[in-house]
Amino acid sequence: MGRIYLDHNATMPLRPQARAAMLEAMDLVGNPSSVHAEGRAAKAMMERARSRIAQAIGAQSADIVFVSGATEAAALALAGRGVHGAGIEHDAVRAWIAEDLPVAANGRVTVDDPARSTLQAANSETGILQDLPAGLAVSDWTQAFGKIPLAFDWSGIDMALISAHKIGGPKGIGALILRRGLDVAARIKGGGQEMGRRSGTENLIGIAGFGGAAEAAIQDLENGLCERLDKLRNILESALDLPTRETIFVGQESPRLPNTSCIVTPGWKGETQVMQMDLAGFAISAGSACSSGKVRSSAVLRAMGLTDAEADCAIRVSLGPDTTEAEVLAFAEAWLGAHARFRRRAG
Repeated sequence: MGRIYLDHNATMPLRPQARAAMLEAMDLVGNPSSVHAEGRAAKAMMERARSRIAQAIGAQSADIVFVSGATEAAALALAGRGVHGAGIEHDAVRAWIAEDLPVAANGRVTVDDPARSTLQAANSETGILQDLPAGLAVSDWTQAFGKIPLAFDWSGIDMALISAHKIGGPKGIGALILRRGLDVAARIKGGGQEMGRRSGTENLIGIAGFGGAAEAAIQDLENGLCERLDKLRNILESALDLPTRETIFVGQESPRLPNTSCIVTPGWKGETQVMQMDLAGFAISAGSACSSGKVRSSAVLRAMGLTDAEADCAIRVSLGPDTTEAEVLAFAEAWLGAHARFRRRAG
């Protein structure tokens, strides 16, 4: 069967539609800020991509501010605002917030003061979904975009963060979405691109790929992707549900993304599982990978009340649009075999 990729929440393989759009952009000479014909052609391509992303996310084109990724979008939205959040937020968000919102054991967060708070739409490690209150200052939609239906204009949220490579676009491009009439102070100053909110010549190739990926992702949703992935995720968890009931499927009692399963087997290190599955031909993840590639104990799981020892034993399997039932069952067979060996060694 060859290698099987089950780490779509880390990054999704580049979609053909994104690749085609990027190749087209590579053939354009102009700078989108130039007024001559070549510049206008580049500008037109950029605005078509902006429109595609806006339609996919349920926003207006003027609300989309292109940045290098969700990490930069978080900095642009949150720096200096004194916003409150929870320990389940991504590191890119947690770096800018007062981390004091309580997290229930089921991974859900209650927000009492939305105007001064941030709350993610979906967690990257567990897939747990949140109820987003109207008036929320900022919401990280990076993992939810393209996996569940979203409509920014109807959400009542001030700002949202998204990233291209989570939906099959290129790495190094993302966007901040702003509620109409709201503005942010530029952190990168210079030529005044992106309506004065983010200076620097726009990454036209990345933006074009982002637009192609967004359009394809929404088409997948309209074609029943949520239902198909939910079925596959349930097949996976049923196959891994050991008779001893020792394995924990984190967030199983909460609403979750349809593609995400966070699995904790006490005593069996997540990093060890990742290496064993890698050798068996499967790409999965454990905890949160930092820039050095080392694995840290999951702050998300600790915030939910799991012990350090339990958090160290978590793995994440995240499915994608092209994942098949045969691939899911092949992973389950390999994982169960590795688990049996682990148990024999453990005595």
